[in-house]
Amino acid sequence: MDFISLESKQQISYITLNRPDRYNALHKEMLKELLDVVEQVEQNEDRVVILTGEGHAFCAGGDIAMMKDFSNKEFFDSVMDTIAQIVRKLYLMPKIVVSSVQGSAAGLGLSLALTADYVVAHQNAKLGMLFIGVGLAPDGGGHFWAEQRLGTQQAKQFIWGNPKQVTGEEAINMGLVDILTENDVFEESGKLGQRLLQSPLEAMVKTKMTFHKQHVSTLDRYLENEKQNQWELRNTEDHKEGVLAFLEKRKPSFSGK
Repeated sequence: MDFISLESKQQISYITLNRPDRYNALHKEMLKELLDVVEQVEQNEDRVVILTGEGHAFCAGGDIAMMKDFSNKEFFDSVMDTIAQIVRKLYLMPKIVVSSVQGSAAGLGLSLALTADYVVAHQNAKLGMLFIGVGLAPDGGGHFWAEQRLGTQQAKQFIWGNPKQVTGEEAINMGLVDILTENDVFEESGKLGQRLLQSPLEAMVKTKMTFHKQHVSTLDRYLENEKQNQWELRNTEDHKEGVLAFLEKRKPSFSGK
């Protein structure tokens, strides 16, 4: 694996996004590796899964360079279908999933973090959907996770960038984060994993699956709608301006078209 690492230790699977030079931004090859690793974890004997990112960020989202290839429908469908498979498998994983968030969790990176049963974040972490900054709407189930945790009205405001990003301290008050720490977030997540192993995990998983199986058809509809949204939005003037402004490191000038 070039971009994802997997370690199994004491009944805990540690999945690490490992592209720290790009703040773990996800491109097609990295997403394919992540799906392969999630499928491995799905089949192993570990009871707890910890998802984290190497370096100074959890995940900065989808690699902006990948979007230039989204005009190719086959490429686009492949990427979006892989994303959907990853988040769906994590949502229905018959184990307890923990995301360990340091630095930035943005865009698709935040959608990925929110698939977890527990979101553990450093108090100085930064969380935001940020799709709006490139003229897009969330993918990776971002609408679903935001609505589940925030409710529809607050989810809209958060997705639209009000506020643009929140700190870990703000996120726990909103309900985006479950456990906040001022210590090393990876160590804190590991301690949580060990506590979970001393818990009646079978009963916890039964509760998880009772809730999640009830809502999985809704998640599927969200994922399909998000895929259609992205395909339609990729040709808008605002998306083109958002990507160009990002690459040119300037503030975008949107026209609403």
